[in-house]
Amino acid sequence: MASSHGSSPVPHSSKGSSDGFYRKGPEPSSRHYRSVCSLPDVCPKEPTGEARGLCDGPSVVADQHRWTIYSSKVNLPAALNDPRLAKRESDFFTKTWGLDFVETEVMPSFYLPNITKEHFTPYLQETAQKEKIHERCKAICPNKDDPDSVSSITHNHEKAREELEQVPKIFMKPDFALNDPVTFNAVLPWSHFSVASGKNRDGASSRLLQEKLSHYLDVVEVCIARQISLRSEAFFHAMSSQHELQDRLQETAHAVSTLRGRMASMERVMCEGPLKALQQTLTRSNCVRLHDKLKLMAAVHQTQPTVQLLLSTSEFVGALELIATTKEVLQQELQGIHSFRHLGSQLCEMERLIDKMMVADFTTYAKSDLNRPFEEDSQVLEKVGQTSAQGWFLASLKNHNNARGKDRLQSLVFGLLRQRKLDFLDIYSDEIIQAAKGIVRQCVLRTVSQIDEIDTDVVMKLPDQMRLMAFCQWFELLQDIFEHFILFLKRIKATLSVVRAVVLEVLDSSQRSRQMAEGRERAGAGGGGGGGDQGEEEEPLDGNLRVGSELAYLTHEGLFISDAMNEAEQQQQQQQQPEVRSTTTQALMQARRDVCGSDSASATTESSSSREHTSNTTSTLPGVLATGLSSEDVMPSDLELGRVANNVQELLYTASDVSHDRCVKVLITRAKDGSLERLSSAEFVRLSQAVEAFVKDTEELCGRRSVSLRGALQSQANRFVHRFHEERKTKLSLLLDNERWKQAEVPAEFQDLVNSIADGRITLPDRKPSGTEERKPSDYLTVDGQRYAVVGTVLLLIRIFLEYCQCVNDIPSIATDMLTRLSDLLKHFNSRSCQLVLGAGALQVVGLKTITTKNLALVSRCLQLVVHYIPIIRAHFETKLQPKQYSVLRHFDHITKDYNDHIAEISAKLVAIMDSLFEKVLSKYEVKAPMPSACFRNICKQMAKMHEAISDLLPEEQTQMLFLKINASFRMHLKRQLAKLGVINDGGPQHGLVVVDVAFYTENVQVLRSLERLDLNMAAIWEQKR
Repeated sequence: MASSHGSSPVPHSSKGSSDGFYRKGPEPSSRHYRSVCSLPDVCPKEPTGEARGLCDGPSVVADQHRWTIYSSKVNLPAALNDPRLAKRESDFFTKTWGLDFVETEVMPSFYLPNITKEHFTPYLQETAQKEKIHERCKAICPNKDDPDSVSSITHNHEKAREELEQVPKIFMKPDFALNDPVTFNAVLPWSHFSVASGKNRDGASSRLLQEKLSHYLDVVEVCIARQISLRSEAFFHAMSSQHELQDRLQETAHAVSTLRGRMASMERVMCEGPLKALQQTLTRSNCVRLHDKLKLMAAVHQTQPTVQLLLSTSEFVGALELIATTKEVLQQELQGIHSFRHLGSQLCEMERLIDKMMVADFTTYAKSDLNRPFEEDSQVLEKVGQTSAQGWFLASLKNHNNARGKDRLQSLVFGLLRQRKLDFLDIYSDEIIQAAKGIVRQCVLRTVSQIDEIDTDVVMKLPDQMRLMAFCQWFELLQDIFEHFILFLKRIKATLSVVRAVVLEVLDSSQRSRQMAEGRERAGAGGGGGGGDQGEEEEPLDGNLRVGSELAYLTHEGLFISDAMNEAEQQQQQQQQPEVRSTTTQALMQARRDVCGSDSASATTESSSSREHTSNTTSTLPGVLATGLSSEDVMPSDLELGRVANNVQELLYTASDVSHDRCVKVLITRAKDGSLERLSSAEFVRLSQAVEAFVKDTEELCGRRSVSLRGALQSQANRFVHRFHEERKTKLSLLLDNERWKQAEVPAEFQDLVNSIADGRITLPDRKPSGTEERKPSDYLTVDGQRYAVVGTVLLLIRIFLEYCQCVNDIPSIATDMLTRLSDLLKHFNSRSCQLVLGAGALQVVGLKTITTKNLALVSRCLQLVVHYIPIIRAHFETKLQPKQYSVLRHFDHITKDYNDHIAEISAKLVAIMDSLFEKVLSKYEVKAPMPSACFRNICKQMAKMHEAISDLLPEEQTQMLFLKINASFRMHLKRQLAKLGVINDGGPQHGLVVVDVAFYTENVQVLRSLERLDLNMAAIWEQKR
């Protein structure tokens, strides 16, 4: 074996060997090989003595992105066995890795054992007998590989085949039958036996046919005899084996007969007595089981009367538990009992009846709880159907009765959950809607009954009656409805809290039981067996059960022992559950005794019965929860319980939405005739505050922000804002149309109003009592130290936009709409004042003779006052808006720009008036004595009039800027006229005259108030010398 490791990896053999290995011939060219392409990455290009090149290889351009077998880089066997090479390269490794590379003998593997002849000894011993038989058969049947034997056998077979070919083929057919006429005529051709031929000839033909058939028979018999002679030894061996087998069967039959006799003796002596004892023990255990079964049947028989007694005391949960336990006993312990064949269907029918009773009871409870008077406590209802005669007793025991009502509701909810009646919340939701309608109806009827002005016989519909109420009466009705709905929601929340607590308790119990079950499973899988004491106690019982299972087949009457063992295992399982059965029986008996006890107790006084009912319900509910949750198919799943808990919270949200919807209908009913739009600001503010307070109370109570009532109020607020704005816009338009644009006196209250704005109070001041001292009005309005000469319309405009701000303070939800309307109002004032003054519309509207410079300056000053207050208004509205609503503040920027443009237009108009005067007067100017000229005298007079008109209206800075513009216009026209007259500053007589006029002009202008230091720059009238 070791020497084989150093051999060549390709074994060589002689040409005639049959070892199956391929050996490359000495002349590769004499053999035909398939053309193989070269491996360019492995083998270098060397001349091979053949005409083939690398033309058949892959194309680098065409196949550069496709992987082929030619992409291989490390195919060493292919490189060593390249068929294109004329001879194998002997220096393949040395030319690449150097001369130091030499072939060495491979060491034998340490993991392969050294195989010797002893390893085959067991196999040779096992096959020795088979080999002898094989040799014997070879002696009988010649070896096919032996040429002599093969030739003799072949010769005999050919001779036999030639003899059999003499027999006609018809005799060899598998369907050969002489009763077939065609076959019979073919075998015995009667046509040869003709009548005319004579008797001698017929006899010769028949003898000839007989001899031929005899010859065929002899040939077949000789072939059969030859085949039998060839297999004669096998036939004799089979016959001898048959005799030997018969002898052995006789010996076996005798041994079986002897064993049966001995077994019969043992059965008579040793088995009959012990088996009889075992049968008697089995009979006794069957009698005990029968007695237990009868006791269980007696307990089950009392189920129906017990359930009826429980239902008579409204113990739905106890009745359902008893029915479930009885059904479980019927399915597991009493299955197949003929007398109880209808009990299961009866229990199912009773269970459906209990379902209907619980739903009806819950519906009645919901109606009574939601429709009871609000003067009572808002906690959970004590029980259904309380009479008014019991009111004094309920008032004295309110806390006790609340606890009883809570326990009753808990019992109802648990029963509905146990029966998977998860739609009971829909019933409560429907009752909430009906109760909400009743609350509104009762409040309206009670309020209408207290108003004598409404005749209910004439006005019969409630909406019409509400519209006939005065606002104060209707507002009191709305507040009364709000108060009742708050109590209504508190009552609903108390009831739903109890329901939610029961659902969460059931869910928690289910999770705890599941965790305990998983813990027991893990403990059973990990621990394997119990404790030592428990093992010692259970060992005798297990031993008895094991002995019983081993002896079970002795008493079994069937055919198969496996059936006996299966029956024994079933008996073991039944004996391991006596505790469960006894517990079930005890539960049924205990339930019957409890019902009997409660029945006897109910025969006593009513108060004691109620106390027992309360204590029993309170004490048994946790037990019922634990019992009910023990079976996963009874209680809803955790997912369903979680959904019910969420539905409870959603039902509280629904109650809040329903309350808001009913209040919305009351609001819409009142607003149908437009009465809410005609409210004053104070009244609408009261309404808004009441609605907002109710909405906040419901949000705190229910945790849900309902938008329906706020939306309805917002809709009414939009209408109110529209009317509010239209009234003030109309009022402002009337004031503007009647304004004569003269300076008005400023009352003291308006000055106080402006002062409060300066102090940061953007509100209307409180009305002062009439007995206060009246102060004299002033000529100017002082704002931040500046005096503003204003018209009466602007004073009222300030009060109007303060009314807008005050309305936003009271109703923040209308801030956006109010800002838009205020922007429209300011734009209207700007555009209308421009039409009346700059557009001279006041000439036709008011009847002014002309628009004076004083009118223009007064309008400019009024616009400046409004521009002063726009940033203050903007800052106030910004505090009332949400950050996402800040984009609407851009209206104030547009308004400010429009006002400033209007002010600039007025200033340009004043300059234009003087500009036209300068152009008209200076066009007639001539440089001649006397000086100062009449033209300059007229110009100075008009400048003094202009200054007199605007100096008391505009501040000094604006006056100076205006006169600078006027002076620039004067210089331009004077320079143009001098250039036209050809007067230059050459020191001549005309130049001197012009200098005198200019000095007169400068003196008269600078003598005016606030223009003393005005730089007139009169040197600019002369052309610059070039």
